[in-house]
Formats: sequence, C-alpha cells, structure tokens
Amino acid sequence: MKTKIFCDIAELNLIKKYNKKRIVKGFTTNPSLMRKAGAKDYQVYSKKILENCSNKPVSLEVFADNNKDMIKQGIKINNWGKNVYVKVPVVNSKNKFTGKVIEELNKQGIKLNITAVYSATQTKKILKVINKKTKIIISIFAGRAGDAGKDPIPEIIKSIKLSKKYKNVEILWASVREPYNYLQAKQLGCNIITIPPAIIEKIERFGKSFEQLTVETVKAFVKDSVKSKFKL
Repeated sequence: MKTKIFCDIAELNLIKKYNKKRIVKGFTTNPSLMRKAGAKDYQVYSKKILENCSNKPVSLEVFADNNKDMIKQGIKINNWGKNVYVKVPVVNSKNKFTGKVIEELNKQGIKLNITAVYSATQTKKILKVINKKTKIIISIFAGRAGDAGKDPIPEIIKSIKLSKKYKNVEILWASVREPYNYLQAKQLGCNIITIPPAIIEKIERFGKSFEQLTVETVKAFVKDSVKSKFKL
C-alpha cells in the first residue's frame, strides 16, 4: 500500500521548501497553524499559500461554527484554486454533526477534507451523506486519541473497511507524534498521512541499524559529559 505524505504546516517559507520535496505529495493546514504562522487576513494568507503550492493538494479549513456560514465559506475557499480541498470539521463546537454542510458541498462537486474525526462511527456518518464521485479525505486524529489514552488503531482499521466501497474516499492519519507512525499508517493501509516538517526530516533518514543507533546514542552521552566537564 502506497501511503502519501502530506506536510502539515502553514509557514510560507516552509511550504515553499517542502513543495520541492518529491516525498511531499500535498499540504494540510488549519486555523491554529495559520495563527501560529502569523496570518492576519485568512483569505490573503491562504492565497499566498496557494501561490507557493499550485500543483499539489492543499487543505484549507472553514472556521465558521454554523451550517449556513460553513457552506458559504466552503464555496468561497473552493474557488481559490483547483488543488484546494475544503476542510470541514465533522462536528461544530456544540458537537452538532456537520452532515448538511458535507452533503451540500459534496453535491456541488467540492473536494473535502473532513477533519477532527476520531471514530469509525463518525466515519460511517460521513459516508452516509456523500456521493461516490467527488473526492473526500477523512482525517482521523490518531495522535490526539493516543494523547487521551485511547487506541486509535481499531478505529482506523474500521474506517478503512467502511470506506472500501468508495473509490473517491481516502483515509488520512492525522496528528502524527513520531516517525514510526508513518510505517504504522502504511501497514494499516491509510491512503495519506499528514506530518509536520521536523518528522518528515526524520523519515527521510530512515534506514539506520540498531548498532548505528546504539553508537550514536553513546557518543551523544560522552560528548555531553565532556561539554559539562563532569568528574568523579
């Protein structure tokens, strides 16, 4: 199973850099990452992102909290580029399923990335309101589930099985915590995994033996003890 790597980032200079990497097949971002990157005007900043990446999928998220405004924002964001996927959270802040938003935008042929998904139950609800033609990504937040003491693997496996009937649906492993998550995603059959730059750098260096890792680790201990001038 070929699992595509997307880069999860909002900094313009990093998007420009990682867009040149063959290993990176697309980009995802969200309002939190955009704020951290210093964005002041959402539309202006999003269009700058698209200027730096016009040939790979870019997921840009709605930030409204009601169905009507989510639909309006989704239509507007979609018009910014042919490579845009509109990110829609699976529920709003009041825990109301955004099925009407997903269904309406999907009917209009707008590519969607349904985000903040944690369970196969949520995946099932999404699949019930979409067609089998327009491209859909379902982003399952594995790392955050793990942070809460929940095992995300069974939910991902169930979601992949549920989506098999939909050739237009891709399952994405989101909220990566370590490079090994990439190998886990491949083993499970995830279509995509979205990864921050620092972890992509580590994945590019895969292949060291246990012996090499042991020597590197011990050398680091020795080096730091010398720098600290430790004596006994």
